[in-house]
Formats: sequence, structure tokens, C-alpha cells
Amino acid sequence: MSSTYQPSRSGRTAIYLSLVLAVALVLGVVVGAKLVFDRAAKQPVAMSDLPAPLADSPECADFIAGLPDELIGHDRAEIAEPAPDGVAAWASSSVERVTLRCGVDLPLQYTDYAPTETIDGVEWLLITDATPGSTLASWFTVDRTPVVAVTADEESLGRADNPVEDLGASALPAAGHEPFPAPLSQLAAGDGARCGDLLDNLPDTLAEEYSRIDVAEPLTAAWAANGLEPVVLRCGVAPPENYQPGIQLNQVNDIVWFEDTTLANGTTSSTWFALGRDVDIAVSVPQETGNAAVVALGEVISARTAEQ
Repeated sequence: MSSTYQPSRSGRTAIYLSLVLAVALVLGVVVGAKLVFDRAAKQPVAMSDLPAPLADSPECADFIAGLPDELIGHDRAEIAEPAPDGVAAWASSSVERVTLRCGVDLPLQYTDYAPTETIDGVEWLLITDATPGSTLASWFTVDRTPVVAVTADEESLGRADNPVEDLGASALPAAGHEPFPAPLSQLAAGDGARCGDLLDNLPDTLAEEYSRIDVAEPLTAAWAANGLEPVVLRCGVAPPENYQPGIQLNQVNDIVWFEDTTLANGTTSSTWFALGRDVDIAVSVPQETGNAAVVALGEVISARTAEQ
């Protein structure tokens, strides 16, 4: 004969009590985590004092005062003291935040080759952080004064395409800004008589994301990608000033390159000079795109120019 175990009343009470305590513990953990999360989200956001010559202007003060209380799902945050002029932030946690600065300088990446996008009536330039593993990106107004910069990473953006659509930046005074000199445009010119065949056979795309764009500079080709610095080739330049016998060179397939790594502020691009050809050629390449662009352009240079 089989029998079924029947716990005593005191045993059942102990089981129920254990279940209640387990549920209470889980709820306590959840509530405690939420309190910690909410407390972290409400912590003032620290923003360093960066160069921003118009941050204390009346235009910036009015713009900051009129910013929304919520932006792409994040609440407006207090700024930790000492708070710089012309700044604002929105945050949901210590790592999910959007920061804004008004009155900054235009970045050096703003050239005639830089792609811009019009959002809510305002022209913006996107610049992504070239640091490996970083998803930070900054949007700069290029048709307003004072200039506004907004920074966020992929986690902070969530499903939003950008953090600037609801800022009301169109209320700032419209202004045209002179672009900075394009990469390689300041190099001294050399003999470009043998550049035609090379320029006629350059690819339309580079490194997957880059597409060739029209440029006004002679003997020059450029490829642009949203958020990235351009890849630029200029044929018929003067020999590189910083090249010296015995300096380290790079052999990439058939082309010997001299890489001039003298970088300007605000840019990660270096200039590569193709050596040993019948015409002097320079290529400006961002660090994060370097290898693919140098290999692809080197193949065309090898095929369309002669050895010296």
C-alpha cells in the first residue's frame, strides 16, 4: 500500500513563511536596486571647463534656459559645481547621459569635404570618437552662432538617430562659418603633368563606408563618410618636407610609403607619401581607416604610375 507524505500544519506554515521571505527578499533587492539607480540618475553631472569663447554670451544663456526637461528619454540633470557657462546635461544613470556645450569653437574637421546633415532646420556636423572601442559622437552646429556641441554614445542614444532633433537650436541666430582648409590643400604643388591616368581610375568607394565626392581643388580626389574624417589623395605635390634619408618607411605591396605622423590638433589623420614613382603623391588617411585605404589606393598608384 502506498502512502503520501502529508506535512503537519506547523511544517506547512514554515514552508509558506519561507516562500514569503524569499519573495520579500527578491522585492527588496529589486526596490533597493531601483533606489540606487534613481539616486545615481539624479546625481549632478560633472562637466569640465573647456575652451568655449562664447559660452557666457546672452545667446547661450537664453538657449540653455530654453532647453527641454527631457531629451531622448533622459531627464534634465543638474550640473556639478563649479559649473562652466553654457552647459547642460540629461541623464538616466551614471553612464547614460547626453551633454551639451554652447559657445564652443568649430572643430578643425569642418572643411569643404565634411558631410553635414540638416536636422530640424539646423545644419549639423557629426564627428565620431576615433578611440578604439568608443561609441561617443558629437554633433556641432555649423550654421548658427554661437556654435553648439552635443555629445552622446550609443547606449545613451538608445533607438534615437541623434540627440539634437528636439533641442530648438533653430532659435539661435543663423550664421555662415568659413570652413577650415581641406586636408592636403596646403601642401606645396609639384609637377602634376602625369596625374591624369591615376585620377581617372581611382575607386568610387574605399574601406566600405567611404564614397568619392566632388572637390574643387585640382589634381585631388576625396572620399567622405558620415562622422569620419575624409580620405584625400593629391597628385603632383612637392616632395615631403619631413622626409630624410634613413627615416623609417613602410612597404605596402608594391609601394614604398613615407608616413608623416605630424598630427594637427583635433585630427587623427596622417599624411602618406608614395615614394619612388614618376610623380609625387600624397594621401591623407584617418588612423582608424588607414590600412584599408592605403592598400586600395596603393594598388591604383602601382598600376597607373611608373617607377622613378
